[in-house]
Amino acid sequence: MASENIKKLEEKTFSSDIASGVTLVDFYADWCGPCRMLAPVLDQVSQDVKGKATVAKLDIDQAQKVTEELQITSVPTLILFKDGKEVKRIIGLRDAEFIKGFVLAACV
Repeated sequence: MASENIKKLEEKTFSSDIASGVTLVDFYADWCGPCRMLAPVLDQVSQDVKGKATVAKLDIDQAQKVTEELQITSVPTLILFKDGKEVKRIIGLRDAEFIKGFVLAACV
């Protein structure tokens, strides 16, 4: 499901994985249809922002503590982090151009 451009995150290393730079995290679940629809969009975005930001995924079923701490109640939820701090979030599907602009706005 994840491409080579999208980093797969785990709960135990989540904080250190997002600690520096700009990281867009897709909170998803394997059983979520819209999450599967978003996967190729994120693959495109990850190629477009390569070198500027990281695109990553975190399975909410495997990371319930992080999911609870960040109050993720719907999937897909995209959260943009800059140096470990949440900048913005998107809930639901968006197109590649919207998400790319969303990410690049935090890179300045």
